[in-house]
Amino acid sequence: MDRRAFLGTLASGLLAAPLAAAAQQARRVYRIGVISSGINPRSASFYQAFEQQLRNHGWVEGTNLAIDYRTPRGPSDFAVSATHLVRENVDVILAGGPEASLKAARQATATIPIVIVALNYDPIEKGYVTSLSRPGGNVTGVFSRAPEVGAKTLELLREIRQGSTVVGVLWEAFTTDQLPMIDTRARELHVQLEKVEVRPPYDYERAFLTFKRRTVGAVLVVGSPVFFRDRARIAELALQNGLPAGGLVGGADVGMLLSFGVHPNIPYRRAADYIDRILRGAKAADLPVEEISRFELVLNLRTSKALGLTIPPSLLQRADQVIE
Repeated sequence: MDRRAFLGTLASGLLAAPLAAAAQQARRVYRIGVISSGINPRSASFYQAFEQQLRNHGWVEGTNLAIDYRTPRGPSDFAVSATHLVRENVDVILAGGPEASLKAARQATATIPIVIVALNYDPIEKGYVTSLSRPGGNVTGVFSRAPEVGAKTLELLREIRQGSTVVGVLWEAFTTDQLPMIDTRARELHVQLEKVEVRPPYDYERAFLTFKRRTVGAVLVVGSPVFFRDRARIAELALQNGLPAGGLVGGADVGMLLSFGVHPNIPYRRAADYIDRILRGAKAADLPVEEISRFELVLNLRTSKALGLTIPPSLLQRADQVIE
């Protein structure tokens, strides 16, 4: 082979190599494993927002992406879900909601990147990341100090129902981390708590009958993916029983008296941004953890009028949104 022919063959080979690599990359389907507690992800608005943000980044399920949702129904199911995802060799795990999701994922793998949406625990306080700026290890993502949200919501309900010293608390198994701070604030405010736990299949009617029987003055709905899904039914029952209810983000939009916190669509969209960067080569250890600290207060004046309540002007002035 003469020199000209050799150079031509070499050039063709050099051109073919990146084209072949690009074709192979285009054919690859990346896999995301999602641990989602107690809720059908396909029906949740925040997971829809998550998937839409992935599409905005060019990741389309069925084309270059596959999403494997795992929905533990109880505490013992988290480890099973995480182990399954690791065995399936997913490219990244999204651990959403309660600490149990991250705990199970972290115990199952120290190498697969884990993106968190931590809405009721602090990943630094719990020792999962070294610092916000440089998390280290294989964990990064978004968190919000939701345990503080419940305590603040109790203050808001107490401000509206100043004559009442008994407040009901609607909670479920995935929200236990939020209760201690609510208990502490209740003692400081000299408020008695009447806690009612709901379990699958989530008999909210019986829960509100219990609240009525215990003569509570208001109901604090603890932040939960399940409650977020069922927020319209919870709001309806609260109004039927003449009880001001608050706390659950998105609740005021469907008839609860007030809502306070971070709308879950926001952190789940940010989680999609993290996953996009990881799938494009970034390391979880190098991606700073983001704390979302902007909480929104929404008040529903239609509900307050229906309940015969007057919201203090000072509270109205602090609201980010007032529904009239």
